[in-house]
Amino acid sequence: MKIVLTDSQTVVDDIVGADIFNEFGEVSSYGLLSYEDVADAVADADAVLVNKTLLDPYTLRFADKLRYIGLFATGYNNIDIPYCREKGITVCNAGSYSTNAVAQHTFALILEHFSHTAEYDDFVKRGMWKRSPTFSPFVFPQRELSGKTIGIVGLGAIGQAVARIALAFDMKVVAYNRSQKDIPGVKMVTFEELLTLSDIVTVHCPLNEDSKGLFDRTAFERMRPGALFVNTARGGVMSEKDLFDALESGHLGGACIDTLSVEPMEEDCILMKAGNCIITPHIAWAPVETRQRLMGIAADNLRAFLAGKPQNVVSI
Repeated sequence: MKIVLTDSQTVVDDIVGADIFNEFGEVSSYGLLSYEDVADAVADADAVLVNKTLLDPYTLRFADKLRYIGLFATGYNNIDIPYCREKGITVCNAGSYSTNAVAQHTFALILEHFSHTAEYDDFVKRGMWKRSPTFSPFVFPQRELSGKTIGIVGLGAIGQAVARIALAFDMKVVAYNRSQKDIPGVKMVTFEELLTLSDIVTVHCPLNEDSKGLFDRTAFERMRPGALFVNTARGGVMSEKDLFDALESGHLGGACIDTLSVEPMEEDCILMKAGNCIITPHIAWAPVETRQRLMGIAADNLRAFLAGKPQNVVSI
């Protein structure tokens, strides 16, 4: 069979490769196809493997042989599901591959905000400790996580992993989820209650019509003065302008962001000007082990499809 990877550059590198797919047939791997070039590249494909490439009636207009789309991702908003259903194209995603990685990165951001590790490292390497009159210079005020309340928006696999870490830090955990869940140590509350109760609000819900723009001016104003906002979910759940205003006014104590509405970041992204804002380039999901696991899941999905027993199906 003919297999096409349309944006392998977003998944593989010198450490994590895509050789696992060679067992299935001829593999054509493109680093990062432009929208205009996708249609020709997948014209004779039996299977297409993608991460963020937009697959719609325009990019699939020549793909008459295509019967399978495999995602290097959990989300599939870049795939026109009704079109694939109409054409008989099976679409399978890769769920739960990054749960621990995203939870880890969430707390890496939180710990940086409260412990200022990178800033203290820079302080030392600029020679400032050598000139300090005391052995422990209190340059950046640190805070303990113990006893603080973390509010988790979205209590799926990642949200639950974040809750477990928070409980290990002896934090109080409240959560908002569309459906009620019974998780030991976690108190379920309304969205409005979560905003007013939490010292830290962290987002782990999918981007959909309910969550789009959920964190706007009103939501940020309802948060506790000095609270920290963390988003390792999707940029579309927040208004970047409203977050900027909440930071600049001093109402929020900080923000830790791994996702934006437009990625890569735009030249004029307003959050670049924000104080007390840590930004990482959508890499919470991307540790080496996580991407290796992802490749294995994607290969298993294709193998199951070829055996007539498709798994992780989002459209048949």
